[in-house]
Amino acid sequence: QVQLVESGGRLVQAGGSLRLSCAASGHTLSEFAMGWFRQAPGKEREFVAGISRSGSNTYYVDSVKGRFTISRDNAKNTVYVQMNNLKPEDTGVYYCAADRRVSALDRRVSGSPHTYDYWGQGTQVTVSS
Repeated sequence: QVQLVESGGRLVQAGGSLRLSCAASGHTLSEFAMGWFRQAPGKEREFVAGISRSGSNTYYVDSVKGRFTISRDNAKNTVYVQMNNLKPEDTGVYYCAADRRVSALDRRVSGSPHTYDYWGQGTQVTVSS
């Protein structure tokens, strides 16, 4: 079992920056591809960014490309997303998720929430205009 805990969400003005962290316990994250998702009120959960097991491959939704950067520190069992130039439409609850990948050579990153095995409880990000 993997427990994921997100942190770093808060109220920020448009144009500002935040770094979210996702700390894992119960299992090493190095066996998982990791993703960040978000959910705005009244909307479905949306994929934001993902990173492969080794960190060699990343994938972003078009709306955050050039503004968000996902990274991981497997030694610290933590995944991050650096969010710059935030916009009001980035507001939502941000979740990290873990997708078990058996092979260390697997560089795939999934954008579908259905492929992820473990989820955190989320952290609220609010961007004011």
